[in-house]
Amino acid sequence: MLTYNGNLKEVSRQLRNNMTDAERLFWSSVKSKQLGGAQFYRQKIIGNYIVDFYCPHAKLVVEIDGGQHYEEVGTRADAIRDGCLKAKGLKVLRFSNREVIENLVGILETLREEIPLTPLCQRGTGDDLRGGGHKEAAEDAG
Repeated sequence: MLTYNGNLKEVSRQLRNNMTDAERLFWSSVKSKQLGGAQFYRQKIIGNYIVDFYCPHAKLVVEIDGGQHYEEVGTRADAIRDGCLKAKGLKVLRFSNREVIENLVGILETLREEIPLTPLCQRGTGDDLRGGGHKEAAEDAG
């Protein structure tokens, strides 16, 4: 189980309430287990950090970065943060705000490759990661 700094709860809540346009767009595509049945959390506290999005099933952190992350200080801080998260066994993927807005479909495809099939998907009875959806259930019902 991942530990978290309880002192960051209010900050996390504020970040959830003030997402960027790119974060809102991304969230609208992964919330409610839309991406292959995998649960994502937004503004999740992990250790002493608040990550933009976290998928526990895949041990995957998704960061959506604004311009400050591409300046020297931001790049250095991100490298330290990513190292701490990787030491906890997590994989970190970073995308820019612009990438999310201009290529959301491509980002979701990248994530599909990172997220292992859930047992439900492997049996073919739930949403599958390759986009099949509920076709089989509809055919059985009809």
